[in-house]
Amino acid sequence: MGEWVLNGLGALNLAVWIFMLLFWGQFWRANQRLRPVSPPPAWPEIAGLIPARDEADSIGRVVQAHLASAYRGKFTLIVVDDSSSDGTGDLARAAGLGQPHSLLVVDGAPLAQGWTGKLWAQAQGLAKAREAAPDARYFLLCDADIAFGPGTLGALVAKAEAEDLALVSRMARRDGRGPFASLLIPAFVFFFQKLYPFAWANDPARKCAAAAGGVMLIRAEAVEKLDLPASISGALIDDCSLAAKVKASGRRIWLGLSEPGAAISLRDNRAMGSIWSMVARTAYAQLGHSPVLLAGSLLGLCFLYLTGPILLVSGALHGQIPALWFGASAWALMSLAFFPTALDYRRPWIAPLLPLAGLIYGAMTFDSARRYWQGQGGAWKGRTYPAALS
Repeated sequence: MGEWVLNGLGALNLAVWIFMLLFWGQFWRANQRLRPVSPPPAWPEIAGLIPARDEADSIGRVVQAHLASAYRGKFTLIVVDDSSSDGTGDLARAAGLGQPHSLLVVDGAPLAQGWTGKLWAQAQGLAKAREAAPDARYFLLCDADIAFGPGTLGALVAKAEAEDLALVSRMARRDGRGPFASLLIPAFVFFFQKLYPFAWANDPARKCAAAAGGVMLIRAEAVEKLDLPASISGALIDDCSLAAKVKASGRRIWLGLSEPGAAISLRDNRAMGSIWSMVARTAYAQLGHSPVLLAGSLLGLCFLYLTGPILLVSGALHGQIPALWFGASAWALMSLAFFPTALDYRRPWIAPLLPLAGLIYGAMTFDSARRYWQGQGGAWKGRTYPAALS
């Protein structure tokens, strides 16, 4: 009886992986990229917004990279210093000296009730942008650790103009150095693509919507009509909440991956704690703070990523050929699915290690729930958020 149960689990696990490879939006191909398009007849004015809280390590390089953009239209960058204690605002001002585009640094007001820090800072930046760049057709919403290449802004604008997109977003390339990040960063990108298949997010006929908060170009018209960011003021997963709002309004969105040098996160991920904090901050919010969904997700992770290796080892040790075959086949398919993303990060040899990454991310998800239960939900830069915020 036990052998039949194992074989049944193995067959189901293999069927799930076949289904995902064939019918789940082709997420694993990692092929949603910003291809060159014809430039617009005239380059519209852009206002860029960067919320920054205690970002002394990266803000200077980020500001310089933005202001050195080869964008041929008018571009004004606004940095909102969100109550930093490390001189972030002064470093941003110094980095803006002698640059071809304009910089404004705003000293942020104390956090308003019902808002997350990032969205509150964005709201203040938008208010300033309406004064400094009233004719801006797009707002560029970025994180304080994301450095652009010279042609990145132009490519985003050209894509939006050519395809009449209200939101264009690229997932910045994260630091993948060191033994932990070498596995966990490509896996993070893989899991995000699985959760929100980019091809489905980019399809106007599907409800799936997603964006990558580090790099988002949004039409000013959509911001005003949808009352952004006020209408999502308490969202911890602000990027996907914004994308859902925009797509639900009938406007078109696009999300893709970044090539090396286009948009790069400067955050150092060599320590496990950096990646752990990034995931634990929002994983439980992604599940709606539901213990039932948490239990289901953890069981699902174990079934999806651990069944194959366990059956392969068990089958080999006990001479159970069907279990060995199901396990080896499922593990091979998940390695195949992970391979394009691993290759994109120039680490193809990590493809068979996806079960280990799944186990670690399961632990991060549980820790996210633990932090929430202990009143530390959404902890970031010295702030935590009450249960009312999600």
